[in-house]
Amino acid sequence: MSASTSANSGKYFVPQPSHWPIVGSVALLTLATGAVTSLNEVSWGLPVLYAGFAILIYMLFGWFGVVIKESEGRLYGKNVDASFRWSMSWFIFSEVMFFAAFFGALGYARMHSVPDLGSIDAKLLWPEFAATWPSSGPYLKEVFSPMGAWGIPAINTALLLTSGVTLTIAHHAMLENHRSKLILWLAATIILGITFLTLQVYEYVHAYSELNLKLTTGIFGSTFFMLTGFHGFHVTIGAIMLTVILFRSMRGHFDDKHHFAFEAAAWYWHFVDVVWLGLFVIVYML
Repeated sequence: MSASTSANSGKYFVPQPSHWPIVGSVALLTLATGAVTSLNEVSWGLPVLYAGFAILIYMLFGWFGVVIKESEGRLYGKNVDASFRWSMSWFIFSEVMFFAAFFGALGYARMHSVPDLGSIDAKLLWPEFAATWPSSGPYLKEVFSPMGAWGIPAINTALLLTSGVTLTIAHHAMLENHRSKLILWLAATIILGITFLTLQVYEYVHAYSELNLKLTTGIFGSTFFMLTGFHGFHVTIGAIMLTVILFRSMRGHFDDKHHFAFEAAAWYWHFVDVVWLGLFVIVYML
């Protein structure tokens, strides 16, 4: 069956048997083995961990390369496109639930656990504990300062909001088949994301060295770094996705009717923006 016939017939494209799932399984097994042995300080743990990352990267390049070739060959019809959209939608929903769990942990600690520890009964165990937020918990006596909202966090908020605008401009440029405009604004979005990550690294260094705010600083430190750290990881993934889209755009991929990869990366980036707004308000401002 030709590519054009497959794309227009409404039938679901069935790819050839692939070895990439097996390679991915080997990568995950190697990663898990390396991680466990490294945590237990086994001498060969780190080399195995690095090997797992190398195999995973090799698998991602190879597997996505195959998908890109099939997509650019117009082998995918409307049914495959719908499957991609549903898959990306459920993936982002799972990410929403992932962050909801950490926001829930922060809310429970702040609104229930800390006030309960300040009750009369708990005062018998921790008479010096004050039920105030931010709190490092009843056991820790270290003095720390929370990260202020109107310094780097506010700048990062402006950067991510601006990146959402530049990405939307790039999207419209693609729909209008303005290739140079698409590349320009997509590159601007990536630069804004990298700037965000750079400032977040500086913020972490500042927190550790000057504010005595660490991952081990009780419930506040653990929730602060888990939420902001995982968000930074998602920004990194989003920037990588957009960089791949940028290179594909420079090679002439995508047009006004064939561009779901761009849309998927854009959905993910806008999701990252929304999560950061929640972080800025709940973690930094309140």
